Amino acid sequence: MSEISPVPFTEKIQFTTSNLRLLVLSNGHGEDVIAVRILKELQQQKSAPEIFALPLVGEGRAYKNLDIPVIGSVRSMPSGGFIYQDAKQLAGDVRSGLLKLTLNQLKTIRRWVKTQKKSGYSPKILAVGDIVPLLFAWLSGSEYAFVGTAKSEYYLRDETGWLKRNTLAERWEGWSGSDYLPWERWLMSRKRCKAVFPRDSLTTEILKQWKIPAFDLGNPMMDGLNPSYPRHNFFTTDTRKQEIERPLGITLLPGSRTPEAYKNWDKITIAVSTLIAMFNQEDFAGHTSGNLVFLAAIAPGLDYDILAKTLKNQGWNIVPNEESPINIPDDQALTFKQKNGYMILTQTAYNDCLHLGDIAIAMAGTATEQFVGLGKPAFIIPGEGPQFTPLFAEAQTRLLGSSVILVKKPSDVAAEIQTLFANPDRLHAIAKNGVRRMGEAGAAKRIAECLMKNWY
Repeated sequence: MSEISPVPFTEKIQFTTSNLRLLVLSNGHGEDVIAVRILKELQQQKSAPEIFALPLVGEGRAYKNLDIPVIGSVRSMPSGGFIYQDAKQLAGDVRSGLLKLTLNQLKTIRRWVKTQKKSGYSPKILAVGDIVPLLFAWLSGSEYAFVGTAKSEYYLRDETGWLKRNTLAERWEGWSGSDYLPWERWLMSRKRCKAVFPRDSLTTEILKQWKIPAFDLGNPMMDGLNPSYPRHNFFTTDTRKQEIERPLGITLLPGSRTPEAYKNWDKITIAVSTLIAMFNQEDFAGHTSGNLVFLAAIAPGLDYDILAKTLKNQGWNIVPNEESPINIPDDQALTFKQKNGYMILTQTAYNDCLHLGDIAIAMAGTATEQFVGLGKPAFIIPGEGPQFTPLFAEAQTRLLGSSVILVKKPSDVAAEIQTLFANPDRLHAIAKNGVRRMGEAGAAKRIAECLMKNWY
């Protein structure tokens, strides 16, 4: 647990002629990243507001990278923000001062609003995440907008109607007619709430039934994912021949949270070993090159040595990066080889890992959603948590629909991949589904423009 001291409300770090002052509230690392994408676009707007931030979970390092001052004290809790998935972790956070921190944060928000008004400015609140920042935004007494990242109607229904739910508890999830509960909808329908930005079109459509100012502008999660290579040059003259002969790319997404990610990695590598063995069979998935390239997108906080040890124990040998049939722009990447398979570990070429993979073997949240948003299928394996539990994995299948295939055992992934590749119509449907559920890139700019329009 660590704590960062507050920045005084009066400290002038940004230079703007705008009368607007904006305080951003977010409650998690992923939410911080989404918020920063919107703020970058806001800073490009004419008469952009002076921006402050208060991360309700964690230390808000994403804001520091954008030189946005953090007000109030912030603290990293033992759970890392996954308290909703584990009561024990919630109890641990409470013992570490969660309640006191929350009360102090609320006082800080209200004091900030009061200070800005006294100084003759027009304070606004942008809440990013779930009901916690949304509630704080309402309690601030100021006008606010909400970027809803945590909930989607796809958890309950799709375009054809309600999803089949087997147990009484599951059927009870949709008791209020929406994934957003009545008190959440009440907060979004207040006069001071000027705009709500749901994560997808379906959720926007449903929320509008309650006279909520919902705007269907896309999901900022899909912004900033451009690869380092020019996509239109990836294939050349004989596209079909090149498609058959090129290596099959498999993106590996073990998650970012330790020590969970290491346990996820163990499961993923079992799936990899089975896939290599099956790939030796004639004409697997229509590919004749005989090569598999596994692109492991490793979070910066994970230890290469631990991951490499698992690979070495399974018979992988380290080789020069140049030996891989797929190259990525990372001099620090590690490349391994086993039989007809290559394994690339990278902590910097995340976007390239997403784009170069034909499929993914995933045990992650945001990363899986982004991969699917590119129109590609992901095979997910339930883990031990605290994040990627069987419950989380099942919910992800509802959120992302046909684009994710839930496989209970790592050793069954290869057979599921073979089955999928034998059905081109299913692959086509997956491509359309992913884009529909995650939206087109450019959402952050559209949201920024909408905020400026509503606040002036």
